[in-house]
Formats: sequence, structure tokens, C-alpha cells
Amino acid sequence: MRIVLAEDSTLLREGLTRLLSEDGHQVVAAVGDAEGLVAVCDEHRPDVVIADVRMPPTFTSEGLRAALAVRRRHPGIGVLMLSQYVDTRYTARLIDGSVRGVGYLLKEQVAEVGDFLEALRRVADGGTAFDPEVVRRLLNRARDTTSLARLSAREHEVLALMAQGHTNESIAGRLYVSRSAVEKHANAIFDKLGLAQTDGYNRRVLAIVRFLND
Repeated sequence: MRIVLAEDSTLLREGLTRLLSEDGHQVVAAVGDAEGLVAVCDEHRPDVVIADVRMPPTFTSEGLRAALAVRRRHPGIGVLMLSQYVDTRYTARLIDGSVRGVGYLLKEQVAEVGDFLEALRRVADGGTAFDPEVVRRLLNRARDTTSLARLSAREHEVLALMAQGHTNESIAGRLYVSRSAVEKHANAIFDKLGLAQTDGYNRRVLAIVRFLND
């Protein structure tokens, strides 16, 4: 796949470039600031962007805001945030009505290279990849909202794992329950969130959007 990388640390930027190249991907551009990220995405139209949240000049949320700009200008480009920090406010905006091709991983939590590369492929293919800690903070932010407050503790767990990008089979394995039990919880979530089975809409995606935006 064709990748644009935005990371202000030269050492990490060069390391990621080498890692991705060795895995058979093409890093079409690697920049150290948020402004450069938007420009190279306009030029190269990559399959996916990997970006840090805090970048020059103020090291607050420039990278995430630049990713938002890329998402608005080129909705088909996948965006994977890779950072030490969790920004729940701008993360919800990053979804912007769709969770297709979005991810947010914490650098210190990426213990296996294979897991990182698999998450990257999932985002490039239109899936999701959210670190459990990112999901936990989003869940805490949304816990008091009317719709999500109706969910049981187990339903919250299932929805949080959905948001991380796990399939029903994967969720079943993590929660040590049957796949049919996960499907039952998922249907209960859809009902409680008022998501009817409608042609042209994926209730799973709509539930995740509601979870991440509330």
C-alpha cells in the first residue's frame, strides 16, 4: 500500500519508514509537521496516513487536526493516529459520520510489530483499529449520555470491542462467551440505540459512530 507518514521525531520517522518498506509498502512521503501532512496528501493521494497527534509548532493537537483536514478533503484515505496521547475531543470529530478507515493506537501499547502492521492493513481496507485505552477514555466521556446509559455493563464491553475493530468471533474469544451470545448482545445494543435494520446502512458501523461521537 502507499503510505504517508507524519512524525516529528526523526528517529521514529526513519524507523517506521524502514519497517514499512521492509513489509513491502511504499512510503510516498514522510514529513515532520502537520502542514506538510496535508500538502503531501493532496499531492500523493495515499492509501493510508500514519500521523502523530502532537506536532510542531505548539505540540498540542496539530497532527490530529491535520488528519481531520485530510479526511475532509480525501474521505477515501485511511487515517491511523499513532501517539503517546489521547485526545477524545478531536478523535470524535475524526469519525465525522463514518468509522471506515480510522484508527488510533498508543505508541507505548504497541508491543508487537505484527499487531501494528495488521491494524494498519485493517484501516487501509476500511476497517477500524482503536487502542483499548483510547476506547476506555471515549467510553468514560460518553457514559452519561442518554442513549449509551441504557446499555448494560456487558453491552458496553461488547460495543467497546466493536469500536476497536474486533469481529464477533474475536469478541467472543476475548470475553470467553459464545459467538451467539455476542450476537445477542450486539442486537440488544442496536435495539437500545434505536438502530433499526434498514437497507443501505450497517447497524454495527452506526453503533460505533454513536459510541465514538456521544
